[in-house]
Amino acid sequence: MKKRAFDITPGSCLAGKWNGHTYTIIKKLGSGACGIVFLCRSSQGDTYALKVGEDSSRMMMEVNMLKKFSKVQGAKLGPSFVDVDDWVSPDRKTHPFYVMEYIDGVPLKHFLKGKSKEWVGIIAIQLLSDLENLHNEGYVFGDLKTDNLLIGNSRVRWIDVGGVTATGRAIKEYTEFYDRGYWGRGSRKAEPTYDLFAVTMILLEMSYPKRFEKGNHPEKTLEAKLSASPLLKPYRKIIQQCWMGKIQDAAEMKNKFSSILLKRSGKRSSSRMQKRLTTQESDNVELAALSLMAGVVFGVSIFSFWI
Repeated sequence: MKKRAFDITPGSCLAGKWNGHTYTIIKKLGSGACGIVFLCRSSQGDTYALKVGEDSSRMMMEVNMLKKFSKVQGAKLGPSFVDVDDWVSPDRKTHPFYVMEYIDGVPLKHFLKGKSKEWVGIIAIQLLSDLENLHNEGYVFGDLKTDNLLIGNSRVRWIDVGGVTATGRAIKEYTEFYDRGYWGRGSRKAEPTYDLFAVTMILLEMSYPKRFEKGNHPEKTLEAKLSASPLLKPYRKIIQQCWMGKIQDAAEMKNKFSSILLKRSGKRSSSRMQKRLTTQESDNVELAALSLMAGVVFGVSIFSFWI
């Protein structure tokens, strides 16, 4: 990524050129191809995420996407949009920025340490539920990866809408490890199956925290890694069906994961489940996970989506 033409240090104050709203920078949260995201505080004392960049048209595309998602009925397909403006840096250059809801969460890789096989299914179902909503709106997430996922209040939360692409177009932003084209498993056309492949790679990364190379035979590498993973054994068939193109949409894949969870939960005795609910080792997160599994059993959709 090219070096940014600006630098904003903690404690700096950004004032909107047109709206006049001011935001104090607390710390840097991350950076991407389109800009840098900071944690900030408004003049009213509220905490937000602020993204500043250099390409006005690209930034406005993201702003319009956030606004569009906020109007979707029945599902939250993005963080709350707060403000958009220009900032004039000390060197008198103008940079576009926008402000959105800040979600404080735990990185997915850290959250899953020590969790059971059921959590793989729970995470997959949440991802697929959210993707189903996104795909129904005519978009593909594109750059779906663990770096863009946080766990907040026991739910998968999404960050960075930079890779979201209208269905049918070429994927505009991707990361090789999660890209099916890189693994020889399909094109980079924006279609639901592109995101479904990325979900399988996120699941593989749960077993292999250090991303592995594709080698001389990418397809064989994937099959070998999948076969060697005890964590993914219950879901192996679903992942293979996805790779072979036998699963075409998120709803179908979600239902398959739900069936596996139902079967696994059915094998547990009621006394064991009761013990998990009453043991001192079961914190609020674990209880929430069991509630999620119960939601799957009764067909209740309680998942949320945040980009």
